[in-house]
Amino acid sequence: MAEIWQWSGRALAEAIRTGSVSAREAVAAVLARLDAVNPKINAVVEVCRAEALAAADAADAARRRGDHLGPLHGVPVTIKVNTDQEGCATTNGVVAFKDMIARADNPSVANLRKAGAIIIGRTNTPCFSWRWFTDNALHGATRNPAAPDRTPGGSSGGAAAAVAVGIGPLAHGTDFGGSIRYPAYACGVVGLRPTFGRVPWHNATGEERPPAPQLMSVHGPIARRIADLRLGLAAMAAPDPRDPWYVPAPLEGPPPPRPIRVALTTGRKEVHPGVAAAVRQAGAWLADAGYAVEETDPPSLAAAAELWSLIVQNEGRRTMLPLIEKLGDTAVKRAAANMALDTPPLDLPGYMAAISRRSTLLREWLLFLERYPIVLMPVSYEPPFPDGLDQESPEAMRRILAAQEPQLAIPILGLPALAVPTGTADGAPVGVQVVASRYREDLCLAAGEVIEARSGLVLPIDPR
Repeated sequence: MAEIWQWSGRALAEAIRTGSVSAREAVAAVLARLDAVNPKINAVVEVCRAEALAAADAADAARRRGDHLGPLHGVPVTIKVNTDQEGCATTNGVVAFKDMIARADNPSVANLRKAGAIIIGRTNTPCFSWRWFTDNALHGATRNPAAPDRTPGGSSGGAAAAVAVGIGPLAHGTDFGGSIRYPAYACGVVGLRPTFGRVPWHNATGEERPPAPQLMSVHGPIARRIADLRLGLAAMAAPDPRDPWYVPAPLEGPPPPRPIRVALTTGRKEVHPGVAAAVRQAGAWLADAGYAVEETDPPSLAAAAELWSLIVQNEGRRTMLPLIEKLGDTAVKRAAANMALDTPPLDLPGYMAAISRRSTLLREWLLFLERYPIVLMPVSYEPPFPDGLDQESPEAMRRILAAQEPQLAIPILGLPALAVPTGTADGAPVGVQVVASRYREDLCLAAGEVIEARSGLVLPIDPR
């Protein structure tokens, strides 16, 4: 039998609810796994041991009393260090923020607790969560447990690495430019970027964000199994009045006409052959399951990615880049400078036109998604990058930005997207991205379950 730390979140929740396993046993097993493997990968940078064990005892007492139990009752989870968790520092990987203690939970954290989840620790992120590589001067580097010479992804690299090795079945992540999907891809697990407005968000430790992150950044779950993503999404999507952009949309939409049509695209001609093969293999699996898969390109993928860079980098020059220059570590300063290097400056009319352009692109996509409810495409045009590639040169950053086009397009559009692994290429995990229309995470997850079932991947893993 699998050890308790290997169990899925759904299996743990059911076992705890029926009393066959206690919440304390579950939490203790995951903490023991953390002690055994976290020193090798540095995924969890703050362990909430005492609080987690106390919460587990309280969860067991609640079950014995016959109290109402949430869907994640007693299930161990982790929280990313860029997100407010009461009593913990919201460091965001920044040395200057090491004592910035949150007085209240972010809504996504509060919702996980309301569902019964038990927080066992906080996961690493790059400085200011501004890279696709997870290391910083405060907490150090996180290693990819599946391929130590490759990035674990960023910025939720610690979250994905922790889940992959069995430090909890479910992790909290955030995604502004791929920060859930890319770490899931790099570490060989599943990660869901929800629709903009689906999961409420607010960090009381920070100032109000500028328009781009307000309209593009989301919180979502990372897990080993899609069934656990479903549990995590349902928990995190509970309403909270602190987020004015929250939308109380149903988690299940009307069934689309059958067979469900899938638009398959491998994107650029420069796509790595292993990545293209992964997309086509996933398409074949969906076709076997009754989906109508057609190779056709969605509208304006490259244009949407270019618009992300244009808006985000121009806002960043006035907001994030001065802060990075003042408080960031050497790695994020170099990466941020190279990332903004080729983005033309915008004046106010140009910025307004760029923001307006979002509506045109989204309209095109929504019309396309009426015909093809699912788009199957790469997460990245390359397998996970060599670790530290963004520190090499401006040319290396151009390579990175070109490869990440499929990630950058989605936040501009505000659509849901799922990263699901399919196997390996060049000795590292690879997978695919499943995209659907607004508030149709259910379509992403259903298609993802077909791919997951056929991939035959065994998780969790021991760090290599």
